[in-house]
This record gives sequence, structure tokens and C-alpha cells, in this order.
Amino acid sequence: MNNGRAILKLSGKILSHGLGEGKVFIYHDTLEHFDQFYNIVDNFQIEDERNRLNQAIIKISGDLNILADRVETEIDSDFAGVFQSHVAIVQDTTLSDEIKKEIADELVSAGSAARTVLRRWEHRFSSMEDDTSRQKADDIRDLTRRLVSALAGIHAHVLNDFPSDGVLVARRLLPSDTIFLASRSASAVLLEEGGMGSHAALFAREIGLPCISGIKNLLSIVRPDNYAQVDAETGTIIINPDAKQQRRFLKKSRQQKLIRVKAQSRALKPVRTKDGTHITVFANVGCANDTMRAIENGADGIGLYRIEKAYMGFQEPPNTVKLLDVLNKTLGPARNLPVYVRLLDIGADKTLPFLELKKEPNPSLGLRGIRFLKEYPNLLQTQIDALLQLSIHFNLHILVPMVTLPGDILLVKKLLNDSAIRINVTRMPKLGAMIETPAAALAVSEIAKHVDFLSFGTNDLTQYTFAADRENGAVDLYFNDTHDAIFRLMSIVHEDVPESPLSICGELAGNSEYTSRVLNCGITSLSVAPLSIPTIKSAVRKTTL
Repeated sequence: MNNGRAILKLSGKILSHGLGEGKVFIYHDTLEHFDQFYNIVDNFQIEDERNRLNQAIIKISGDLNILADRVETEIDSDFAGVFQSHVAIVQDTTLSDEIKKEIADELVSAGSAARTVLRRWEHRFSSMEDDTSRQKADDIRDLTRRLVSALAGIHAHVLNDFPSDGVLVARRLLPSDTIFLASRSASAVLLEEGGMGSHAALFAREIGLPCISGIKNLLSIVRPDNYAQVDAETGTIIINPDAKQQRRFLKKSRQQKLIRVKAQSRALKPVRTKDGTHITVFANVGCANDTMRAIENGADGIGLYRIEKAYMGFQEPPNTVKLLDVLNKTLGPARNLPVYVRLLDIGADKTLPFLELKKEPNPSLGLRGIRFLKEYPNLLQTQIDALLQLSIHFNLHILVPMVTLPGDILLVKKLLNDSAIRINVTRMPKLGAMIETPAAALAVSEIAKHVDFLSFGTNDLTQYTFAADRENGAVDLYFNDTHDAIFRLMSIVHEDVPESPLSICGELAGNSEYTSRVLNCGITSLSVAPLSIPTIKSAVRKTTL
């Protein structure tokens, strides 16, 4: 509260919407000032330090595997993939050999050598041109802190002391930091750095944690005894609010809570627009917990399961049996509902742990989605076989990503038919094309002849319409999925193929401010994050077509 202290107003970029308030907790990364290192003098000590390094790598590899399993179960398989990639990095012999060489050449402790080498790696990534590579620097920094702490015998994380309902203030958040927040009731997060595609942003949106970034000099402005009022609907923060500001914020919070409660109470019911048109609201899921949460929140089905999530836990390509097992476990709770599974969408910023992709001058315009699968037919065949077997017990729909030409669909359709005869599957799953490029939208009349439905992937559609990489913060101004151009493309598709069922599964689907406009483009199915289902159903009920 205020207690006579100066009121300070700040603003930043919204990474995750919502309202939150509480006492400030300032988080300083221990790596910034931790320096308990020593020099070594002979070969015996060199060997000792190398052995200490080996033991530390074994320990943190085990810790990371346990953490990845916990994250997959409790939060989301995307985040589990982050920590699985950390295991691969720390076990890379290139890294350990470089650290051991540093120990011998500079006669320094394993901790000092690890910090030096990993900071070199971090600098290499942070100086790269593309935003995805720069974000990889956060992963390297996270590993640096974990490895150096293990070598120093430090096991506690600074965020162990984070209080319930506090407002976290930090320069930036690393992947492992976000996991600590998952087990604590954080009220909001304020950051100096972090873009829409950062781990902090993805995590905050996943659990509904209000988060604002891009606040200059935040750590030097805010004090630990301050009280912060965070409005991540407008991107504003008030430090030490007075009584009047407190009352206004409390009123807004209560109004939002009432809206959420009302929406939640009606979420399990079917939803229609004001003029009686039935709309289905599905969920985007990544793990079995997501599927359960979706059903609890009133999902009419699973509108998007990205099959690459099933691949992230393997160090080699899974066979049909293993892939089918993951699909059954993940989607099992929705067995009686419609389920939409997207084929592997690998390429550009998306990789698999067991696959070394060919280097391309412009990956985003290269082998993505179905183009990639054409180059790796064995991967495609495994998915087809697994999905056909899944369709025996599920109301299955298959989504083909990055369709540009009719031939992209015809290839998948032939494989499905041939495999169905071989496996003896008589009930074929529905087949749909993802509309993610302007070319697909403008040539939809030909594509629609070969599919049962169409689905807009508005994240990529926006990226390719505006030639603005969605992972690149430098072109955030151009990445606008609510621009008239996107709605015009969706309307063109509806006008050209008015009888084709249209759905949308990009982030635009979860933006309740634009629900009415989306539905008026002829879309009858929306797929959103599980927590967003009640809000979107409420928005549908207010819409007139």
C-alpha cells in the first residue's frame, strides 16, 4: 500500500493479459555476482576438477530429466521439450571438452571454466541475427547457472523465497525460473526484457499470469518494500498506489472476476450466436493434463494437437506403436469428442532432437510442414499408420500443415487410402488443409476439392502475409493478426468455398475482442487455450451473424 510513499507510474508491453497486485519481490540472478572460484596448480588438481565436472553433468542431467517429466505432467509438453534440449546441450561432448581444455589451459576451477565457456556460447547465440537463435542464449545462461551452482554445491534457487501473491520484478526470466513460479501463487510478473515469443511470455499465457515487459531501468526504479498494481489489460503499472487508485483497481478486479465466474458457469453448455447459429469451441492441447483441463472448461473437442509434441520426448524417431501410445495417452480423455491432430510441422524455428535439418538460406520460406514431410517420407508414413489406428477409437480429423498447392493434399490422401487398405481400416478420418499462406487462401477453390474441411493457422498466415517473422521482436509492429488484411483473406476463402466447414486455431481465435468479426468471416469452429474456453464461449453468445 502507499503509506505516504511516492506514487510511480510505469508502462510496458503486455506479454500476458490480466490484473494482479502485491508486494514486490526483486529477483537478481545469482550468476551476476557469484564468484567462489579458485586457481589450481598441478595435474592432480586438473584431473580432480575434470572429475568434478563429469559428476556435475551427470547430476544436473538427472535433475533436468526429472524436471522435464514433471513439467510435461503438470504444465505443458512444450516446456518439457525445453528442458530435454537442455539435457542434450549439457551432455554434448563438444561442451565438456571445451570446459576441460579451459581448466587445463588457464589452471582454473571447473566452476570458473564452465562459466567462461558457457558465456562464450551464450554470446555466440545472442549475437546471431535471427530472434530464435538469440532466445537460445537464455537456455545457455540457464544451463550456466545450473552447472556452476552444482559445482559450487548450491542447491537452492533464489525464487524459493518468493512469497505467495507477490509481484515478481526481474531483468528477464529463464526457463527454470518459470517453473518455480508454477508452484507458487504469483500475482504478476514485471520484466525489463522479454518478447512475445520468450519462454516467460509463453509460460505466463499458459497459466494465465499477468505479465508486462520492456520496462526500462525497472530494477533501479523499484524497491523491495514497494507495492505494485499491475494492469496487463492496458500495460500500465502503479507503484505504491494511493487509496483512490486501490479502490478503482479493486472494482475492476471484481468486475473481471464476476465476468469469469459467469462465463465459467455456462462453459459446459453448447454455444450459439444471438441469431441461433451453433458454434463449436475446441481446445489446443499439448499433453493429457491439457486435455483434461479442456474438458473441465467446456471444450466441445480437441481442435489442435500438434503431433510434434509427441516426438519431443524421443531421442530417435518413434515407430508406429510408440507414437500411437503417446497419442492415446494424450487424447484419451477426449475419446468421445471430435479430435483434430496436425501432422508434423517441422522446419524454420522448429526442430526435432534426433534430426539434423539441412541448412537453408531462409528456413521460414523453405521446408516447412508438408514440404518437410515430402523430404522425409518415412516420418510421414509412421504418422499416417498411427493416426489410422487411432481413428478406429476416435472421431479423428487430420490437419495437413503449410498446404500451398493441391498436390500437397493429394499426396497425403493417397497415403491414407493405401495405408487404410494395408492396415484394414474401414472408417477413414476426415482430412483438412491448414490455410497458412496467402497463396493457399487465394487458391482455396482447388484445394477444397480434395478435403473435408479447412482450418486457418492465423499465426503463420499473419507472418507470411506481412513478411514479418513472428519470433522476431524487431518486426513486432508488422506482426498484427487483427489487421484488415487477415480478415479479408478469411472472407475470400469463405466466399470462394461457402460450403466448406471453416475453423481457426491461431492466437486470433482466443482474442475475445475479435470473436464477432472472426465468426462473420464464415468460421464456425474456434480452437483456443483451455483456460480461454469460457471467455470465448461468452463472446460467441454476444455475437450476431
